[in-house]
Amino acid sequence: MVSEQIQARGIHDVAVLSAMLRVPRHYFVEAALRERAYEDTPLPIGERQTISQPYMVALMTAALELRPGERVLEIGTGSGYQTAVLAELGAQVLSVERIPGLAERARLVLGRLGHTGVRIEIGDGSLGWPDAAPYDAILVTAGAPQIPRPLLDQLAPQGRLVLPMGEDELQSLVRLRRGGMGLIEEYLGECRFVKLRGSYGWEET
Repeated sequence: MVSEQIQARGIHDVAVLSAMLRVPRHYFVEAALRERAYEDTPLPIGERQTISQPYMVALMTAALELRPGERVLEIGTGSGYQTAVLAELGAQVLSVERIPGLAERARLVLGRLGHTGVRIEIGDGSLGWPDAAPYDAILVTAGAPQIPRPLLDQLAPQGRLVLPMGEDELQSLVRLRRGGMGLIEEYLGECRFVKLRGSYGWEET
């Protein structure tokens, strides 16, 4: 998976590649789908949610430019796979998930893999986690119609925010970097994610 689907497509961050080699992706998918766990495709995890394709996980993780010990806020815990990759990079990971069943399942798998330092909160991810702010990096794993203002407010100086943004069927992957001259915005390509639901996302259905 790592050599053929990720490295061959231009991801050369050694730390990210190594982290993804260490995380057993089949732990994070349903038993019936485990034979497909290492395919380069999203897979359903229940509750109308998906585990992202490995290449997209690698691309978004590399875009954060993490250093060990940095504090990362993840919006959308989902299966916990992306969470585990961030933890393997030595980040202090805080994650917000709006669906209690997914949050509990992710806690169990992450605990089984030894990532006991990860904190998972159940709530509206579009509001971030203000009580624990600021964050060196924020990663949103669901498509937003716009940049949620609370997340920008919780970003530390020199912080990076990576999120899919755009229409409900197709988004652009965006990186915002906070610097001395304000925010620098970069586009990293097209992507497709489930919708970010919440106060600063899409309306609940």
